[in-house]
Amino acid sequence: MTADPGRLARLRDALAGTLPGVLGIRIDEAGEGTLRASMPVAARVMAPNGYVHAGSLVTLADTACGIGCWLGLPEDGPGFTTLELKSNFIGAARGDELTCRARRVHGGRTTEVWDAEVSDADGRTVALFRCTQLVLAPAAPPPAA
Repeated sequence: MTADPGRLARLRDALAGTLPGVLGIRIDEAGEGTLRASMPVAARVMAPNGYVHAGSLVTLADTACGIGCWLGLPEDGPGFTTLELKSNFIGAARGDELTCRARRVHGGRTTEVWDAEVSDADGRTVALFRCTQLVLAPAAPPPAA
């Protein structure tokens, strides 16, 4: 199942002016419990040593997982927030573009767990990522007078 194109377009617009937008992160595909995002490799995502900064890799993975979680919420859902995240860096990244494939591994009523893999332009895995998202409860209605 692919995410509603209108909702996905609104999400892409919402990235503008935020950290994911500044880094150039794009949402390429979204489905039920999956998402693929990419990020161009440019000076703004680099560390002084000439490789992609670890924070840029984490931002790409966290954005992909977070957007995947957001797309699975009801339209009127209050949202989510990251409870915990972990990254393992297994290679240094260079090249023209990074790709992140994220998938939901647990979709509960109050939490979701997402895994992501970040690959370089040659398809080589450079980072593994896991996060837990807290699904926020709807606000309670005000007490009756």
